[in-house]
Amino acid sequence: METVRACIERHAADSPRRDYLIAPESGQRLNFAQLKTAVDEVGDRLDRLGLGAGARVAFLLNNGFWTTRLFLGVMASNRVIVPLNAVAGTVQLVHVLDHSDAEVVFVTPGYRDKLDEIMAQVERPIRIVEMDDADGPEWPGDTDPVEPPPPPGPEDTALLLYTSGSTGLPKGAVLSHRAVTSGGRNVVEGHQLQPQDRAFCVLPVYHINGAMVTVSAPLYSGSSVVMPQRFSATDYWRLVAEHRCTWSSIVPTIIKYLLDRAAQEPYDFGNDERLAGFRFARSASAPLAAVTLEQWEQTFKVPMIETLGLTETAGTVASNPLPPAPRKPGSVGLPYGNEIVIVDEHGEECPPQVVGELIMRGSNLLDLYYKNPEATAESIREGWFYSGDLGMKDEDGYIFITGRSKELIIRGGENIAPREIDDVLYKHEAILEAAAVGVDDENYGQEVVACVALRDGYQCSEDELKAFCEAGVGKYKMPKTVYFFDELPKGPSGKILRLKLPELIAKTTAGE
Repeated sequence: METVRACIERHAADSPRRDYLIAPESGQRLNFAQLKTAVDEVGDRLDRLGLGAGARVAFLLNNGFWTTRLFLGVMASNRVIVPLNAVAGTVQLVHVLDHSDAEVVFVTPGYRDKLDEIMAQVERPIRIVEMDDADGPEWPGDTDPVEPPPPPGPEDTALLLYTSGSTGLPKGAVLSHRAVTSGGRNVVEGHQLQPQDRAFCVLPVYHINGAMVTVSAPLYSGSSVVMPQRFSATDYWRLVAEHRCTWSSIVPTIIKYLLDRAAQEPYDFGNDERLAGFRFARSASAPLAAVTLEQWEQTFKVPMIETLGLTETAGTVASNPLPPAPRKPGSVGLPYGNEIVIVDEHGEECPPQVVGELIMRGSNLLDLYYKNPEATAESIREGWFYSGDLGMKDEDGYIFITGRSKELIIRGGENIAPREIDDVLYKHEAILEAAAVGVDDENYGQEVVACVALRDGYQCSEDELKAFCEAGVGKYKMPKTVYFFDELPKGPSGKILRLKLPELIAKTTAGE
């Protein structure tokens, strides 16, 4: 398998003048020859900062021209990039920055106050480098330079990406260069990407979807990516048209936004020459309702491809094939670049139409969870990754996801561990029992709600608890609704039965 550096060098030699990156706000571009120069410059600057091979380099940045240079440059220079989720709560970010052993963190001025709040709770020193969206990093003066590390090998760590786990604190997935390039390869194979393709990246690079699907896949295939700093429903189709993009990876929430304003767009979808090259969009990271898929294709006249990807698998593991091959609504498709087996509780393969756990094997798998041997041993067994997702295959081998055994809430493509919200609620003096849970939501796939029981003699309002949660975990993970009960359902051991809560909520909202 190749490394990130080898991919860049291959295309810099074979097609140096082909564009790789386009930043629409500034008009800045990088062809593959310039990308090679850019990652070499990042490596040289990291040498001067005294960062040796394998050093952890974190960032709290929006998407864009300089973010992508840093993201690839750190990996290409045989260091490890640690993206920080800009919408995560302070508790989670403090854990990630400290747990990752990051030696330096790059931050945009817009997130500097947030970073200062985080750094106040991290006891060890971490160098901060500010990065302007227009002009790039404000590199400090030389400190204690080191000799340049050797070029990375396929098994060297490239990316340390944190994902929410059932414990409530994020787990760090250690992904090698082999995994990162394999993740890009799987997208290329699944979508038949060619060098002339052009991705439109509107998902954040700090998420596995943005990082692997719309950064690594074009890098692997020698194609290009258009990357605005943020998603804008107003600008989406205009930028697709202006830059002649051929595909885009989005999530159900974005799909809903685009459908909601479709009537305002100045394009005759299906007949407009400006959009003629846009051959498909892909949906991942959260379940897509069949009716939404149908609305997309009727409105925009372009196929929507449902896929499956995980942080631990460096993104895509399964995809519906492109037309004219069969696509099955509600299915995440067929495996690409790795094996996927459905197994029962004994580890035996399930026959078609029988639900079991999805396990995966391939060169795209994580090596381990960083400093978490228990989670590693639980999830990686004899070369297979046990995903905790429940699903089945039909007679044609198409995979259908039926549930999640780990109780994660997936809101708009982001994993949220219910215990993160539980832990905050239990800090409120009025709370006796608390449990967060995901409920179906048309816009986000799932929405976060919380169920609580109050202590005798105490009172508090829904708005008070929502504000309390927002302060603890951030607005994105704050419960949309808080339901009050006399007590929550519990099992024989006294453990709250979280999976019974949606049923309880449904009865409450129905007036039962």
